[in-house]
Amino acid sequence: MPKLGLDISIGYRFQESSRHFVGTVEQTQREINHNQIQNTYHLMDVGVNYTFKRQWSVNMSLPILVASRNQLYAPRAMYHVAGIGDMTFGVKRWLFRSPGERGNIQMGMSLKAPTGDPAGKGYAIDRNGKPIIAVADQSIQAGDGGWGFALDSQGYRRFVWDTTLYYSGSYLFNPQNTNGVATFRTAKGEEVMSISDQYLYRAGIARPVPGKLLRGLSVSIGGRIEGVPVRDAFGRSDGFRRPGYAISVDPGFTYARGAYLFAVQVPWAVERNRRRSVPDIRNGRHGDAAFADYALTIGFTRRF
Repeated sequence: MPKLGLDISIGYRFQESSRHFVGTVEQTQREINHNQIQNTYHLMDVGVNYTFKRQWSVNMSLPILVASRNQLYAPRAMYHVAGIGDMTFGVKRWLFRSPGERGNIQMGMSLKAPTGDPAGKGYAIDRNGKPIIAVADQSIQAGDGGWGFALDSQGYRRFVWDTTLYYSGSYLFNPQNTNGVATFRTAKGEEVMSISDQYLYRAGIARPVPGKLLRGLSVSIGGRIEGVPVRDAFGRSDGFRRPGYAISVDPGFTYARGAYLFAVQVPWAVERNRRRSVPDIRNGRHGDAAFADYALTIGFTRRF
């Protein structure tokens, strides 16, 4: 468990997605025909965590997104979106005062506020070939336009051969249905954007690297699954969304020295699945979605 005091963290995620899937089947013809969509994300997250008792802490998080979408087929468009995302405020508690710190479990709950713009705009080309400014696709919007709450948990257990088993997971509940932002899609039920739940789960094993010169360095390997469900846990699930998930192998390393902690993970996708949305099911169709091969996540924490 961390000591009492303040932690400030900065996280960064880079991701490019251009490989299209319907279900688990890749639509390789998109790249052959040069009509794939290329999304590029730069997501930075600034977090503050204050441990005010041995087992209790409060936290807040502010994401900042810079993203682009290169849409190569009609209507041709290039979108650039930048701005703050949806802020979260929460509380966490370690369940046990684990002797020797051999293992513990932390539970948390947070509130998500709709501080991000769900209707960011970019430059597009209309049917007459003239440049216009239009609302960008849902996939690169900085916010979803709804209030929500998240439950999360993480834990670890010291194991044999100086290894540690770990897990973490979070589920974002968005009870609101749609945000009223027009998608300009023609399929019935996809006229406005959906406010969807999201989830992320990770688990694996970590081990310190032996040797005095590399003291503080540890490596890890695990798996992760992240995505958007077809139907939300609460409320209706109308509007346009791209439900699905990516399962990835999740290698990484962390380096701790004094009050500083540096971490890197590079999850590589091994399965991608674009599931049918509620409008897809009603309309008897199956939309596609672009997925990334990998993501780069970097984290830096300073303890005060």
